[in-house]
Amino acid sequence: MRTTVRDVIAALTAPAGQLAQTVDELLFGDPETVVTGIVTAFMPTQQVLEEARAAGMNLVIAHEGPFFSHHAAFAKSIGEDPVFRAKKNFILEAGLAVYRLHDHIHRYRPDGIAEGLMEALDWTRFSVRHLPAAAIIERDPTTVRAVADELKRRLGLPAVRVAGDPGAPCRRIGLLVGNRGGGANAIPLFEQERLDLVVCGEGPEWEAPEYARDAARQGRARAVIMIGHAESEAPGMRLLAKRLAAAFPRIPVRCAAEEPVFTWL
Repeated sequence: MRTTVRDVIAALTAPAGQLAQTVDELLFGDPETVVTGIVTAFMPTQQVLEEARAAGMNLVIAHEGPFFSHHAAFAKSIGEDPVFRAKKNFILEAGLAVYRLHDHIHRYRPDGIAEGLMEALDWTRFSVRHLPAAAIIERDPTTVRAVADELKRRLGLPAVRVAGDPGAPCRRIGLLVGNRGGGANAIPLFEQERLDLVVCGEGPEWEAPEYARDAARQGRARAVIMIGHAESEAPGMRLLAKRLAAAFPRIPVRCAAEEPVFTWL
C-alpha cells in the first residue's frame, strides 16, 4: 500500500483539527511523493538532514523550522547567506520532504510535546492536570535540588539552571515546554496553582528567574528550573515517532538524536 507525504500530514494534523493560523506547512517536497522513511526531529539541522538522506528516509518532520526563525519569511532576509543557501540546496538536491509540525502537536489533547516530556520523566504516574500552556503536577514531597537531579538523570543533561533556593521543599510543579517560561506565563501560575516550582524550557532571564530570586530572598519557596528549549521539546518528537511507527508499520520511522546546541566549557 502506497503512503504519500499527504497521507502522513493528514495523520499528523487530524488530532488538532483545522487551525485558523499556523506555521505548520510542507516547506519542501511534493505531497504526492511516496514515503520511504520518516525522521522526526526537534530541529531539521544539517546533521539530521544528512542522516535522513544517508538512511534513505525522505520525509523529515520537525518541530521547528530549518532556517533559524519561528517565521518562514525570515529566510527571504538571509537569502544570500552561504549557510542558508547550502542547507536549502542540500534539501533540494537530496529530494527530501520537510514538514514543520509545531502548532498542531501543541494542540493535541493533551499537548503532544508536554506529554512526551512527562513520559520521559516518568511523571505520568503523578496527578497531572493539563492547562492550555502548562501541565500542573502534584507529586510526592521532595526538594528543588532533587527535582533538578532527576531532570538531569532522566533526560541525560549535563546541567540545568536553577533560580531560587535549591533546598526549598517542592510538591506542586508547573511544567512549561519550549519558550513558555516567560514571566507572563510562569509568574501568575505560582499564585493561581499554588506552585513551588516551575520547570520550563526557556524564557527571558530577567523575568521568572528574577521573580524566583526575589521570592527566595523573602523566604518564599518558589523556584524556576530551565532545562533548555530543545531539551524540553525533543521528547515530544520521540513520542511522535513511536506513534507514527504504530500508524504506518510498513514505513521505517525513527527520531533523530542530535547533540545539544551549546557546549558547556
